[in-house]
Formats: sequence, C-alpha cells, structure tokens
Amino acid sequence: MATTAPPQPSAPARTAAPSYVHGASSTPLLGVGIGDFFVEAARTHRDREALVSRHQGRRFSYGELLDEVDRVARGLIAFGFAKGDRVGIWAPNRWEWVVMQFATARVGVILVNINPAYRTSELGYALRQSGLSGLVTSPAFKGSDYLDMIAACDPPDSLRTVIVLDDAARPGQRTWSELEQAGDGVAAAELDERAAQCDPDDAINIQYTSGTTGFPKGATLSHHNILNNGHFIAERMGLTPEDRLCIPVPFYHCFGMVLGNLACVTHGACMVIPGEAFDPLAVLETVQAERCTALHGVPTMFIAELDHPRFAEFDLGTLRTGIMAGSPCPVEVMRKVVERMHMAEVTICYGMTETSPVSFQSRSDDSVERRCTTVGQVHDHVEVKIVDPTSGRTVPRGEPGEFCTRGYCVMLGYWDNPEATAGAIDQARWMHTGDLAVMDDEGYVNIVGRIKDMVIRGGENVYPREIEEFLHTHPDVVEAQVVGVPDVRYGEEVCACVRLRGGAALDAEALRAFCHGQIAHYKVPRYVVFVDEFPMTVTGKVQKFILRDRMSKQLGLQPAVPTA
Repeated sequence: MATTAPPQPSAPARTAAPSYVHGASSTPLLGVGIGDFFVEAARTHRDREALVSRHQGRRFSYGELLDEVDRVARGLIAFGFAKGDRVGIWAPNRWEWVVMQFATARVGVILVNINPAYRTSELGYALRQSGLSGLVTSPAFKGSDYLDMIAACDPPDSLRTVIVLDDAARPGQRTWSELEQAGDGVAAAELDERAAQCDPDDAINIQYTSGTTGFPKGATLSHHNILNNGHFIAERMGLTPEDRLCIPVPFYHCFGMVLGNLACVTHGACMVIPGEAFDPLAVLETVQAERCTALHGVPTMFIAELDHPRFAEFDLGTLRTGIMAGSPCPVEVMRKVVERMHMAEVTICYGMTETSPVSFQSRSDDSVERRCTTVGQVHDHVEVKIVDPTSGRTVPRGEPGEFCTRGYCVMLGYWDNPEATAGAIDQARWMHTGDLAVMDDEGYVNIVGRIKDMVIRGGENVYPREIEEFLHTHPDVVEAQVVGVPDVRYGEEVCACVRLRGGAALDAEALRAFCHGQIAHYKVPRYVVFVDEFPMTVTGKVQKFILRDRMSKQLGLQPAVPTA
C-alpha cells in the first residue's frame, strides 16, 4: 500500500501583541502605614520647609509639621475617636487639611473627604452613608454657610462631634483650638501605642466619586494603596527634597492629597498652597514668590494660567516639572506649558479614584511627542490590559478597548456597597475603568475617551478627543469640547462646543471649513456652538453629560425614534 508523508505544520501566523503590560520594578513597595512613614520622613527632613499656606500666611518645617500633626492626633484620641472611626473633612485647601490627613493616619481614623461644592442633600448623604463620628469643617466657603447646611442636612446620630476651623463654632460644636489643646493632655506614649495598632492594609481614606449618575460611591483606600501611589508618582517626576510643589488642585480629591501631598512627603519636598480654591493669578503669583519647581493642574487650569492677561509679568523660570491630569490634555496646550511655562519635565498621569489613583504616567525624560500624545507607560507594580467591552477579551495593540487595572493600587472597595464593588472589580481583581484606550507596541497608552462619551454616528465610532485635539490647532480656539447629540438619521451627530480667544471673529462655517480635508467627513462637527464657559466639577473636569444635555436642548434635538 502506498503511503504519504504526514502533513507538515505551517508556520504560525504572526499576530499583534496583546494589549497587556505589567509594571515591574526594582524598587519594592513600601510596607508601612502613612503615619509611621510620615514620622520617619519628618525626622529625616526636620529642618527643611514642608508646608507653605500662602493665603493663610503659615509656614511649617517638617519638624514643626510633625509637632502639629502629633498634637492634633492626640486631640483626636482625647475626643474619643477610635481606630476605624470615620471623621470627615469638609473644607477647601488650607494647612489644617494637610494636618488632618496625617493626624488621622497616625491614629487609624478613616478620613472621609467631602467635596467643598456639596449642597445640603449631598452632604447629608455622605455623612449618613459613611457613618461619620466626627466632622472637621470650615464655617463657610464661597458664600455658603456650612454650619447652617450641617444643621439642615439631617445628620446621622453617629455624628457626635463637629470641629470648626477658624474657631467659629456654635453651641454644641468644638473648635480647632480646642482640638489642639485637648491633645496637650494626652501622653506621647498613648499616641505611640495607638499608632502601633495601625496596619498598612487598613482602610484609611474614603473618597466619594463624582456621582454623574445616581448617588456618589465612597472609594475606600488603604495606607498601602495611596502611600505607594504617591511614592511612585514622585519617582516618575524625579522629585527631591529640593523641590517645591505648587498645589492648586483640591485636597478633597486624590489629585491634591495623593499626587500632591503624599508625593511631596515621600520625597521630602515642600507642599505649597496658593489659595483656598483655584485662581490662575494666585497660582502665577505663588510660583514666582515661592520659587516653585513643580506645578499640578488639570488642562483647564493650565489653559486659564496661560490665557491670563498678566501671564507675561511673572517669572516662572524656576518651574521644571509637575503633573497635568484629570482629563485628556490637548497637544497644543501641552506644548505651550513646556515652552512658555518652562515645564520641560512635566508629566502626564492617568488614573481614577478607585486606583489610588495613578496607573499610567509619562516619564520626565520621555520625548515631548510622547508626553503630548499619550499618558505614558504603566506604573511600577501595576498590571494593565485593554479589553473588548463586549466580550472581555484582551484586544491586540493598536485597537481601542476598555482600560482595566490590577495590582496594589486597586481600592478595597466601595464603602458599604458590595453590589457596586462587584460591578467595578471582577473576580480576578481587575478594576474596569469605563475608559477607552489604545496601547502601542512600546506599551504607551492613549486615552481616546469614555465608553459613555463615544459618539456612534451611523455605525461609525467617533472619539471626541481626536476631534478636540484637531480643533485646538486653530489659532482662535482656546478650548473645545465635543459631544454627541441626537440625530434622526444617524442616531448621533457630532457637536463641537468652542470657547474662542478674546476678539476672535470665527464663525461656525469657517471652523467647519477648517476641518474639511483634514479629518474624516463623519468627524466634521455638524453643529458648532460657541460658549463662554463649560460646566465643570470642582476639580476642573468638564461635565460632558451636562454639556450633552444642554446642547441637545439648546439645539432642539430629540433622540431618534426607531421605525417599524
């Protein structure tokens, strides 16, 4: 019988590498709590300046800051707060906020960050949902009487102590001075005993998400989560004890308390507060007066600083680095920050509150092009993959998908909300971000938008950021935001909301003409609306869901109705 040779296996087809990276590092994770780390850092850098609150006229060396932190920590013990109790802070940026951040960590009290912009119903929800035992609060902010709002919000029975800053307490409340004085009656040994009970994996912070749909959720973070994240953020920035970081972003948000305060303390740098809330002139004045070497902000903050009429008056030559994060950075804005603000080593970060927050960051020696067009590479000790939102399978590099994160940085969960936790963190401990991203062959990632912000026009996926980047190249455009609005024929159409430079005479037809031949026809905005401002969160993020609704109503558009 004739025989035939067995078939030879064909060479395997070459496929694109999967969109998965692991941030290996020769630097080990920090295995201590925030309180213990702070004590050691303060003793190491005792005579260096640690904190400057310019609007309050207060300065602390690391040694002085440690003394104040321990005094307040002992005061918390004297006021009866136990390990694991929740104490909220409802205040804008000020030196007392920083003290509370480290004092609560010293005694194992969970600090609950409360947004200064909250109204009465939101405040009441946060107080009740977290089961607060205590609240440190400003008496007022931006015309809102906080003490009236606390009384009106139906606070929970668990809230037994309200501590008012500026010594403006009402009957039944305590003052900041009383907290300090109470600490004088507690022995240092008692504080040491309490600090020894803290474990790095303990919950130490609850940060409420913005709550764009439904009630906010309280991301619960451990010492291990945020201390290490602050450390590796500063490593990417190249921070040293010689650096002075201007922090105009709010402390209640992870940008201020982790990327700002913890990044500084882990590297012995100085925290500089320019004001209670963001003001571009105050930032420019502070950078010059305090000779700051680093500056943080979201893109809209940098735009406001660059666009300030007095910008050219200030010497910003001491700046070298900082972080731009919070929302995608237009390329043209990034280039101006590098060239006009002297921030040649500025880094871009990507993350979310639930991941402590940073998972990707550019390096100070990355090319300007890399820093303009990506969010950098994966952070040390963090895993990242990009998956098909429908199937959950990892997509090849170069294809868009949902960004997922795993590692030390993923939160413990949403406070007292197991259903929401299970919906965000899968069984393999991957945090699903809801962001759309593309990874290149070298592991650099570009965030192309939110899954819910993506515009689907006649079956074509349109990523708003791509159009926004192009519109920012027009010399008359200061800022552009793109949203999808309802359309009977295509389901959705592209709407560009544009803020023009003062005195510009650009009209909608001229801007569309600028787009034709430069971007695909289906990406050219059907609607162009000129605006004076955008709906913003306190942290400077544009609230696109509000902008989308506003544009739909302004343009008189209704969702397409399916026909039989």
